[in-house]
Amino acid sequence: MTNPSGSCQLPKVAFEHLEVAAKSAGSSLVEPEGCLQVYQRQLDYLIGSLRRLGVHYPDVEDVLHEVFLVMLTRWNDYDRARPIRPWLFGIAFRVASAHRRKNTREVLGCDYEPEDTRERPDENLAAVQNRALLLKALAALPLERRAVLIMHEVDETPMREIASELSIPLFTAYSRLRKGRQEFQTALVRLQKGAQRGR
Repeated sequence: MTNPSGSCQLPKVAFEHLEVAAKSAGSSLVEPEGCLQVYQRQLDYLIGSLRRLGVHYPDVEDVLHEVFLVMLTRWNDYDRARPIRPWLFGIAFRVASAHRRKNTREVLGCDYEPEDTRERPDENLAAVQNRALLLKALAALPLERRAVLIMHEVDETPMREIASELSIPLFTAYSRLRKGRQEFQTALVRLQKGAQRGR
């Protein structure tokens, strides 16, 4: 689910321009090699998170580059005693939100652009269709509730960690999770009924 075709080439810009990125981060104390290693290890996770947050496939490379620049800027602030994925998801969420605002387009169920599956012939058709259905249902949720739902249900992040990484009160995080689950279930049922009628 998190490894689109050609993903190893997506961060090409960030890798080729690591020194430029380090300079643009404005800190001589940044350890770009350590940050780059974490970025490379977590690349599939970041790609999957950005896709689930509604970033269109053609935009993933640009958004990944922005995520890397933010990682590099905040690398020395990261508390190594805490798990890396909630921290990365918080960055991905903020960058994806900014990208969406900048491009002023909301990913809605009606204009969802499914991923090109022609380059992945080994996957069976049912799995690809189910994945597209789940992504479409996620796309129907407002980004704020979608982020909490993904972090808790997909990444299994504790609610206190989610609230901390998204800079929201714990009560708000629980409220978004509850409402997000309801909206996701409603969207999924609606999409499944539509798919059955289309057969």
